[in-house]
Amino acid sequence: MLFNTYEPWKFAFSQENSDLDQVEEGSWGIIGVPFDSTTSYHSGARFGPTVVREASFGFEKYNSVFDTFIDTIFYDFGDVNIIPGNCKKTCDIIEDTVNEISEFNVKPILIGGEHSASIGALKSLTEQYDDLTIVHLDAHRDLADDFIGEKYSHATVMRRAHDFGLEELIQIGIRSASKEEEDFANEKENITTFNNINVFHHLDGIEYYLDNIKTPVYLSIDMDVLDPSVAPSVGNPTPFGLSIRDVEIILKVISQKNVIGMDVVETATKKLGELTAVTASKLIYDFLSLI
Repeated sequence: MLFNTYEPWKFAFSQENSDLDQVEEGSWGIIGVPFDSTTSYHSGARFGPTVVREASFGFEKYNSVFDTFIDTIFYDFGDVNIIPGNCKKTCDIIEDTVNEISEFNVKPILIGGEHSASIGALKSLTEQYDDLTIVHLDAHRDLADDFIGEKYSHATVMRRAHDFGLEELIQIGIRSASKEEEDFANEKENITTFNNINVFHHLDGIEYYLDNIKTPVYLSIDMDVLDPSVAPSVGNPTPFGLSIRDVEIILKVISQKNVIGMDVVETATKKLGELTAVTASKLIYDFLSLI
């Protein structure tokens, strides 16, 4: 039969068999997190895993930007069972899920969903690695100790990660923060900041800094790090952001490090083929093409 079929609920080029007892050690596993219950402005990130996966089928196996092929072994395990309205329990489920795939030496790639999804993954990985460096691309610091009384929120992600214990938190693209967050970041010797202006004028220096990372790395990309002109459908769009090319350059450097996990979060749209979804999918595709 000549049917043109595909599986839009799985990321393109993922392995057909995703049974954990048959996965290849050292491979990657995609996990969707359709959760957005702490969103404070623009909701809809719960649809992110669906639209980002669907958009991946627009790419070729050959990545002409980097002259590479997407031949990395990776699996798509589907979405975790989130608990709407309960961020803490959802994060616990994500932590358990990352723990489970880590037992098979599979490294996680989370598709959000709001940024709180990272908390569960980072809780798991900081227990596995006592010298973890987080490279955090975001318009916001996400360093609030609590947000409207909640410790687990899209606005507290990196504060919780810092609480778990890190070698370093490197924040790139920052252009919005509270005074309390700024003070906290400035007080901590293991938090390094490259704001959007640094990226615009000194990207080569940032590349050099990232190239000298010696520890395991977790990469977290909030889609609002990009300018709203290229990624409009995010939870908290913030003008004067990075270009896609800026992020691709950073990706190329980070992909050469010992990356043990990543996430791409805050794609807040249910429209198939929407620009933000396509861009988020492309960043995952680029990463998988480079490692």
